[in-house]
Amino acid sequence: MDYEEITNVYARERELEMSAAFPVLMRKVYLWMTLALVITGATAYYVAHNETLMTALVSNQILFWGLVIGELALVIGLSAAINKLSLTMATLMFVLYSVVNGATMSFIFLVYTYSSITNVFFITAGTFAAMAALGYFIKTDLSSMGRILMMALIGIIIATIVNIFTKSEGLAVILNYLGVLVFVGLTAYDSQKIKNMMMQAPDAGEAAQKMALLGALSLYLDFINLFLYLLRIFGARRD
Repeated sequence: MDYEEITNVYARERELEMSAAFPVLMRKVYLWMTLALVITGATAYYVAHNETLMTALVSNQILFWGLVIGELALVIGLSAAINKLSLTMATLMFVLYSVVNGATMSFIFLVYTYSSITNVFFITAGTFAAMAALGYFIKTDLSSMGRILMMALIGIIIATIVNIFTKSEGLAVILNYLGVLVFVGLTAYDSQKIKNMMMQAPDAGEAAQKMALLGALSLYLDFINLFLYLLRIFGARRD
């Protein structure tokens, strides 16, 4: 067997390994994302119905903002140090983030009716699934759209901070609709990006699984933010 034949055989073996790893990694992406959503929902419901915990969050601003800062620290830490962390530690940080996020989201049960929360959740799930499928199957490269959406997201964040002080209801409504558009687009973009990233994985080893975990985090954040923006638009407030 000459060098060219050996190279071809090796290339075919690598292709088979990659094709076998891809579905495994993609399943892990959506499994981790789904698990995180379940943990967040369960935590939010539990905290909202625990009078002691809810009173502590409502009455103690230091505790609430501590949780918010903790969320940011976990996301930044997980994303920045993913290569240095073990898969077990990275997974634990993701689970912890899901719990903390659930605690801060518990307020939605005090503001909105249960029926509207449920309805908006299913609207979000349907929209998310459609856009994730679009990003997965579409042949067009969405990279340029992703960059535009990220810039738009930064603008929304800045405008939201400004509106905390100006308290403009009109601006708040506009930002809610813009937020929906941005995260609908980001869902498609992240879905395509994750697919391309997983297709390049040489195997389903720990390094690739950590990348899949980051992909799950991206989609989880897309889902949560899309849900919150839709809830602000369609959610029925309690009397």
